[in-house]
Amino acid sequence: MTGELAAIERLRRRLEGPATGEVWIGDDAAVLLPPPPGTHLLLAADTVVEGVHADLSVLGIDDLGWRAVVANLSDVAAMGGTPSHCVVSVAGPVGVDLDRLYDGVSAAATAYRCPVVGGDLVASPVVVVTVAVTGWVAGDPVLRSGARPGDGIWVTGELGAAAAGLRLLRSGAALDGRLCEAHARPRPRLPEGIAARAAGASAMIDVSDGFALDLWRLADASGVGFELDHLPVAAGATLPEAMGGGEDYELVFTAPDPDAVGAAFADLAQPAHVGFCTSRAGTGNLRGSALPRAGWEHQI
Repeated sequence: MTGELAAIERLRRRLEGPATGEVWIGDDAAVLLPPPPGTHLLLAADTVVEGVHADLSVLGIDDLGWRAVVANLSDVAAMGGTPSHCVVSVAGPVGVDLDRLYDGVSAAATAYRCPVVGGDLVASPVVVVTVAVTGWVAGDPVLRSGARPGDGIWVTGELGAAAAGLRLLRSGAALDGRLCEAHARPRPRLPEGIAARAAGASAMIDVSDGFALDLWRLADASGVGFELDHLPVAAGATLPEAMGGGEDYELVFTAPDPDAVGAAFADLAQPAHVGFCTSRAGTGNLRGSALPRAGWEHQI
C-alpha cells in the first residue's frame, strides 16, 4: 500500500480512535452520535492556505496544522458552544511532511477535546488545510445580531499579540516568546465563550480578522453603533496591531448586565469593559474619533 492510502492509514493509527457507537476514519463518512438532548448543533468550516494565512518561512508546518483547527474552534467559542468533532482535509505538494502537519492538528484536537473523525488528502502546489468542526450549545447560541443600545462591550483579553509576534518573527529581531507563541499557537477562548453566554451575552464574535473590523461586523449585524473608551493592547504590540492585526481569537461580546458578566467570569480572567452600544447605527468611535474598519479581508 503506497501513496494516499498508506498516508491515510499512518494518520489513522496516530490519531485517537472512535468513541463507542461511532465510526471515524476509514469509511465513506463518519458516523456520530447525536448531540445532547435540548441542544443546538453547530457547524463551522475554515481554510488555511500556505502563504496567505501562514508564512512557513517563520512558522513550522505543525503550527499551520494547529492554527487550522483553532480557527474553527474559535468560531464555536463565539457562539458560546462546545466543540465535538472535526474533519481535516489536506492538499499539498509531493513530499509534504504530513506527520509534522498532523503533530499540530492532533495537538489542537487533543487539547480541546475535538477529535479528528475523517478528512481527505489530495495533491496541490501549496499546502492547503480545510477543517470543519461540529459543536453544540445548550439552549440558544449567541449570534452577532443581538446587541442593543445601552449594552456594554467587553473583550476577553489583550489585543495585538498575534500581529506583533508575526512582525517579530519576520524582522529577525530579538524574539518575545509570548508574542511569537500568540501568533504560532493561538488559543480559542472556549471557556470564555461559555461564560459570556451564561452572563447573558446579547451578541458575540471572535477576533480573527482584526478587532475593529470584527466589532464593526457585530455592530452592523445588530443595527447598533458603539462608543469605546479604550482598548486592551498587549505589551509589545502597537495600537494599529491591536485594532487591525487579527488572529488573537479573543472574544468581543455585548451584554446588558455588568454584574452578571463579573459573576460568570468569576473563575476566569475578567474581560475588559471597553465601551457601550449606541442607537446610532453606522457610527463607531474610539475616544471620540471614528474607528476605522481595520482588519483583514480577502479579495475574491
